[in-house]
Amino acid sequence: MSTYREGDRAARPRRRSRWFLASGLLAGSLVVGAAGAAAAADRALALPGLARLTPAADDDRRDGDRPAPPQDQDGARPATPGTGKRGVVSVPCDAAKLVAALVAANAEGGGELRLAPKCRYTLTEAFHETDQYDGGIRDAREAADAAETPGDADAPPHNPADDTAGLPVIYQAITIDGAGATIARDAQAAPFRFFTVRDGGELTLRDVELHNGRSAIEGGSVHVVHGATAVVERVTVSQSTSLSPEGGGGGIFNDGNMVVTDSTFVGNSASGAAGKGGGLLNGGVLTLKRSEFHRNSANGYGGGLGNYRGAADVESVSFTQNSAAQGGGLASFSARTKVSDTELLNNTAQVGGGAANSDAVLVMRTMTIRGNTSTVNGGGISTVKGLTPLDDSVVEGNTTHGLGAGIYAEKANLLVRGSDVTRNEAVGAASQGGGIYASAGSVAIYTSKVTHNASTVKPGGIFGMHAQVKIDDESVVVENEPTNCEGSQVPIAHCFR
Repeated sequence: MSTYREGDRAARPRRRSRWFLASGLLAGSLVVGAAGAAAAADRALALPGLARLTPAADDDRRDGDRPAPPQDQDGARPATPGTGKRGVVSVPCDAAKLVAALVAANAEGGGELRLAPKCRYTLTEAFHETDQYDGGIRDAREAADAAETPGDADAPPHNPADDTAGLPVIYQAITIDGAGATIARDAQAAPFRFFTVRDGGELTLRDVELHNGRSAIEGGSVHVVHGATAVVERVTVSQSTSLSPEGGGGGIFNDGNMVVTDSTFVGNSASGAAGKGGGLLNGGVLTLKRSEFHRNSANGYGGGLGNYRGAADVESVSFTQNSAAQGGGLASFSARTKVSDTELLNNTAQVGGGAANSDAVLVMRTMTIRGNTSTVNGGGISTVKGLTPLDDSVVEGNTTHGLGAGIYAEKANLLVRGSDVTRNEAVGAASQGGGIYASAGSVAIYTSKVTHNASTVKPGGIFGMHAQVKIDDESVVVENEPTNCEGSQVPIAHCFR
């Protein structure tokens, strides 16, 4: 682990609680051990310019003249449990001091850091420490995954040397207020991500850019493990890469519990042979709101967002110009995904230019799915062996060189309610189903319009093969070329020729 010399100024005397001195548990998570971690925390706080705002001072700054919480005799712990508030540490524009501040926060059981406004913290090497990853939750999770998908057990185990981060592992509740700063990996540095959040860790990250993270395994910039939580607010994750052959999360990989709001993912990549989630890969519980995904890519699926064996609630998000083999904008595989008030614009994929759903539930409401392209099937949406309700949405102007320019459904349950499927084109030499193509499974259309779609081979509106296709008498299927439904292998009632 890196060491830091004390500054010329003497450190202000500081007391730790008797609880901290007795346990030594927090300090054991660092490479220096129990005694060394306490010393490291002292040295970190003694660095010139690494100032701590006292709780009272911070209260004055934020909330007016509010008295500091009561403390016990040694002045280090609140007299009343649950009322403590640690001071905020201001971190100068120096990457070494950011590392030192995180070391101290872990050693003290958590803390809040405020970065220097608009600073660029450039990291040139991984931070080396003994990672005290408990393994209990991890082992149970991996055993469950292996039981669910036996083939996973044959995958080569992770090499611990690949699981590297430029900053100390997050074991405690730590907040980082970026104040518009950037944390970047030097272009010449070996691969490492920025943050790893371990079991019991709680990372809150706001108002910061994470640039050029690069991980040999999951999570190009951030990795949140199964027993950890993270809150990401007003954060930009850019030009970050996961090299994992079958994992991913070019920007972020979440296997725990994560909330992301008002954030941007741009130019990230899951570049492994079967990489998932170019911008973000979720395998845990994810809430994603008011965010943007631009020009992210994945060699497997989920160019912008990949949800794999997880639960995701997505609201008011824009996915534009992302690309993948499946699900150019987003993908839901063996997962539960709910998406609302969201745009899928100009994304590309082999299957599911806008979105791909496989062996999963993908609920979509008030969507705009426009201008997406697939080279094989499903210009706008592809759903295979899954359930996909589509409500109050527009699927317009999408293109496929295969089947189903608007929507491709195979062995799936597709519900189209109060939606427009219009002006989509299936342009390949043998393309059918400009609006909707259904193979096996079932399609039910309620109070919707399938209009002005086109395909090379009839029908241009709706095609069904070994599928149940039901259209209620409030829906309209007209002005598709060369036909509306004629040419379908199954009869479709309430469809004009």
